[in-house]
Amino acid sequence: MVDILNIVGEPIFDDRIVKFEIHTYNPYANTTFGPSDEIRIPIQQQDLYTLPCESFLYIEGRLTVKKKDEETPTTLGNNCIAFMFDEIRYELNSVEIDRNRNVGITSTLKNCVSLTYDKSLIALNAGWESKSDITEGYFNFCVPLNMLLGFCEDYKRVIVNARHELILIRARNDNNCILGNSATEPEVELIKVQWRMPHVMLNEITKLSMLRALESGRYLSMSFRSWDLYEYPLLQSTTKHTWAVKTATQLEKPRYVIFALQTGRKNDASVFDDCKLSNVKLYLNSEFYPYGDLNLDFDQKRYALLFDMYARFRKAYYGIDCFETLLNVLSFIEKGPFTVTEWLSDILDCDNAIVETLDAHYEDVEFLRNIDACNTIQCRRHAKNCALQNVFKIFNWWSQHQE
Repeated sequence: MVDILNIVGEPIFDDRIVKFEIHTYNPYANTTFGPSDEIRIPIQQQDLYTLPCESFLYIEGRLTVKKKDEETPTTLGNNCIAFMFDEIRYELNSVEIDRNRNVGITSTLKNCVSLTYDKSLIALNAGWESKSDITEGYFNFCVPLNMLLGFCEDYKRVIVNARHELILIRARNDNNCILGNSATEPEVELIKVQWRMPHVMLNEITKLSMLRALESGRYLSMSFRSWDLYEYPLLQSTTKHTWAVKTATQLEKPRYVIFALQTGRKNDASVFDDCKLSNVKLYLNSEFYPYGDLNLDFDQKRYALLFDMYARFRKAYYGIDCFETLLNVLSFIEKGPFTVTEWLSDILDCDNAIVETLDAHYEDVEFLRNIDACNTIQCRRHAKNCALQNVFKIFNWWSQHQE
């Protein structure tokens, strides 16, 4: 209310940024986009002010089928672009900063719990929930890197005078990004893979201030959160299973765990199953999460606690006072119920705590009926990064060339 009385106040113009341009970077000339191929996209020029959090992948391709099937059309599935790659890595000055293995499953689980409805509408342009009515044809998508890498989601500052490189590993096959009858022999052909990176042009005063900060020789801390995927590919035929997940926390502090199940969905990996799950507990040494039993029963629609854990994730993860979620209760059960667990809150709040090794067990993964042999457990572990490898020195390219 005090601001309404400031009648002599003058408008403030922020002219530190003169221009904002998006530049296109291509892979090396001899790069191929076939199965299991490595695609390297470098940014060689170092006299730049770049903004990776706003960068994105531009991908063009074509979906073809060798045999027609009028009853079951062949289309691209949800999050199709992510499923076209097995791995993505981000390097700065030849140092690996962030990595995402099994990009499709990892980004699907992460975006299911972090996207909102409004953001999902924009993500249609990235292949999220994008369904095509034609059996074959050309496609193109813009996939923000903040949907694939925690570094690009959390670190929202410019990077000065550094060499960037994005490494993509193509999937061995494209079965997980295609929906339809496999007898039609569908095939995805990538035509173009580009990295669009914003360049920030500064005025002279701001540029001089940036260069002085680099000349001081200070180490720049770049904190961000990353996600790891652990997969248990084949479960025993039992009604109870214990899964040991080894995590080392000398450099990272695990904070969230997303636990999901799939049954025979290697050709539709963006959807998860309840598998008659009745209870899940995460054991961390002598602690366990959640404190009480879930007592789930999907046949009797007893899954309110599971959705409540899912709905609370965005508020805790982003530190916002908002319970908006991408999925409602019905779509949450339909597209894949998963367990979202927040842990280590007491340890993370203690600055002097040192955790040597974590031996986390998923115990009491109980089912009302025996687990099928084709069941797969997906576990995404979120690590709150304070890693030394993410704190590095950006050399002053400008001063070196002046010498």
